[in-house]
Amino acid sequence: MIIKPGKNVARARKHVRVRKKIVGTSERPRLNVYRSLTNIYAQIIDDTTGRTLVSASTLDTDIKGKNGYCGNKKAAKEVGMLVAKKATSSGIKKVVFDRGGYLYHGRVKELAEGAREAGLDF
Repeated sequence: MIIKPGKNVARARKHVRVRKKIVGTSERPRLNVYRSLTNIYAQIIDDTTGRTLVSASTLDTDIKGKNGYCGNKKAAKEVGMLVAKKATSSGIKKVVFDRGGYLYHGRVKELAEGAREAGLDF
């Protein structure tokens, strides 16, 4: 019996391929995106030390209280703005965008645009 790989397996393969080229440093950390069916998560990671510097998701009380359903573009844009505000308060201005193997479309694009609007440069 042959098992066909699903979308998530293909996405993970793409993510590994992208991560060969994208590395977050202490001067320019990596903005990572993970997207599930009901939520979206963003982390700013310093790969040299292996630490998460800033994180935000639709599970945060700031966002979850506003929107009923958190798996849409509006919530993704708010997550982008929230992670950018947290990053600028931590002194992070420039990041490298890691789309996590997802297409730069829909919720991932909205998160990136929200982060750019709130002051992150990538």
